[in-house]
Amino acid sequence: MNEMPRPILTPPAGHRKVLLHSCCAPCSGEVMEAMFASGIDYTIFFYNPNIHPEREYLLRKEENVRFADQHGVPFIDADYDKENWFERAKGMEFEPERGIRCTMCFDMRLARTALYAHEHGFPVITSSLGISRWKNMAQINDCGQRAAASYEGLSYWDFNWRKGGGAARMVEISKREGFYQQEYCGCIYSLRDTNAHRQSQGRPRIVIGQNYYETEPKDGA
Repeated sequence: MNEMPRPILTPPAGHRKVLLHSCCAPCSGEVMEAMFASGIDYTIFFYNPNIHPEREYLLRKEENVRFADQHGVPFIDADYDKENWFERAKGMEFEPERGIRCTMCFDMRLARTALYAHEHGFPVITSSLGISRWKNMAQINDCGQRAAASYEGLSYWDFNWRKGGGAARMVEISKREGFYQQEYCGCIYSLRDTNAHRQSQGRPRIVIGQNYYETEPKDGA
């Protein structure tokens, strides 16, 4: 893996086994390499029924699978139960980013992560969601703590993955690996609002599957 200098990380209670909820390859790349550098035994849990349309979901998942396979990291591909997500989002379709719809979304994804951890002997869960500067870290951590509190002996690791150059390394790794570069948070409402903002600025709408870090744009159908 990448040889960038990093501090030695210690999960809660000194545990060395972690279930990492991953939202995408660009966000999880630095988290994965940081844990690897600290000798932490981790498994990726990919559960993101919020990502729409399905083409975008598959692009993000396939990039994450590719990076995990490249480094021999176990990858749990959870169900894409988008109907469940849409049912929970009813009435929140026009809530702003970082609002109650996002809280619902984080709660849903981290609760499923916590359940899997409980059922499969993981003492610690964490998520790559918080490394993005576009996300509210306190909001994500609250959801993670709530999810872990449902199971005795399970902890949520609220480490600040952005600090100590983590956010910069996230971008460096994405460029090195040529990851797919998603241009909106993930849900269909985020896509709608991002396109509306872009159009108000005279910019073109998002083309799914087009942009990759440090590569020429690809054709997006």
